[in-house]
Amino acid sequence: MKLAFISVLVFLMNIPFGYWRANVKKFSLQWVLSIHLPVPVIILLRIYSGIGFAWYTYVFLVAAFFLGQKLGGVILNHAKTNHFEVSSCLLMDMIHGCRKVH
Repeated sequence: MKLAFISVLVFLMNIPFGYWRANVKKFSLQWVLSIHLPVPVIILLRIYSGIGFAWYTYVFLVAAFFLGQKLGGVILNHAKTNHFEVSSCLLMDMIHGCRKVH
């Protein structure tokens, strides 16, 4: 049960980072940061939740990590395809509301 909860947290946490990653130049500093900044938080979640570092936990958490990153990119591409004005920050775009580009 803990593993499922932590996996969902990892998935949700990575959506904004995937959104950011998809809107910056590949292999730039921002791109690298968008991938690696969530990792220390995931390690802390592993330690403090007590799920540890057993081999089977990697399957779930790595999948959650990459699926969250992928969904963030999909959300950004969907917004761009529908001609919305977007930034690199999903949360700010959600707060301010996306505006159509004419």
